[in-house]
Amino acid sequence: MEKKRVLVAMSGGTDSSAACMLLQEQGYEIEGITMRMWEKPSERGMEEPPYIREARLLAERLQFPHHVLNIQEDFRRCVVNDFIGEYMHGRTPNPCVQCNIHIKMKYLIEEADRLGCDYVATGHYARITEEEGVYYVEKGADVKKDQSYFLWGIGQEVLSRMIFPLGGMTKEDARNVARRMGFVHIAEKSESQDICFVDTDYRDFLRREHATIDEEVGSGNFVDIHGKVLGRHKGFPYYTIGQRKGLEIALGEPMYVLHIDAERNEIMIGRKEYLQTKEMRLRNCNFPSVGTISNNEIIHVKIRYKSQSVPAYVERIEGSTAYLRFVSPIEAITPGQSGVLYRNERVIGGGIICE
Repeated sequence: MEKKRVLVAMSGGTDSSAACMLLQEQGYEIEGITMRMWEKPSERGMEEPPYIREARLLAERLQFPHHVLNIQEDFRRCVVNDFIGEYMHGRTPNPCVQCNIHIKMKYLIEEADRLGCDYVATGHYARITEEEGVYYVEKGADVKKDQSYFLWGIGQEVLSRMIFPLGGMTKEDARNVARRMGFVHIAEKSESQDICFVDTDYRDFLRREHATIDEEVGSGNFVDIHGKVLGRHKGFPYYTIGQRKGLEIALGEPMYVLHIDAERNEIMIGRKEYLQTKEMRLRNCNFPSVGTISNNEIIHVKIRYKSQSVPAYVERIEGSTAYLRFVSPIEAITPGQSGVLYRNERVIGGGIICE
């Protein structure tokens, strides 16, 4: 029987390296690909940045082909420019979601087809299941590392060919795979940063990559819920909903960012209880199977990666827009972030949070 071929996305880190080792052990014929998406200031001008060299050396040791795909221009256009643009509209983006939907999986499938690979694989901590011909993302076994939140937007064509070798593992399990295979230096690699292209505070990144931001925006007013001016801020892109620290305004009690008005360069602040709401609207939604969600069913929703999921109802779905009502009020719904819907362990939909 002919071996199934799989194209594995390789970042040079522990997770994707362990994924390669596991798939090879399981009998797949694998090829590796490293996407050159962004150069940190320290990597600019390098012919082979360290992460590409790490991936290439692993492929050589395990004796499978390794490819490098330079997609920096597309990544900047689709992910980085979107990241900057969302902040310039008063929203808080989630670039990992944008990258998975529009860059990483798109190029993986294209290159898999070009190279004659049956499947594609990544080192994500998530699982894929199939029911009645519909493919779903499910939570990874490692609660602390579960990355299903970032994968809600992947379509059926990709999911049907996707393998997540680490889905049933913990991070320590992945490290142990590398140790067992004799790659101790890979096992002991530190965790990657949350946003691969932001190596400092995102505000510094905005100033570096959008050099005229302070001239375009400038300082503006903090106002209360009645519109009364309370003080001055440094410019709306530097704040996010729910923020308390770094406001640099003393009003005798803790104050939080409640709303960002980009057109007026105005930030509404107030007490914590004003952050609460029971409703949410999602745009650009993806539902693997809309017909399985009923109006009176309680599902669970995550409104940011590191938050706990909370119970809610889907009131209605209109095209690619979904309207949700939470069972109890929740805090700090943040436009630009993803709202991801779960039934038990399964992702049943997701979208971008609207104002």
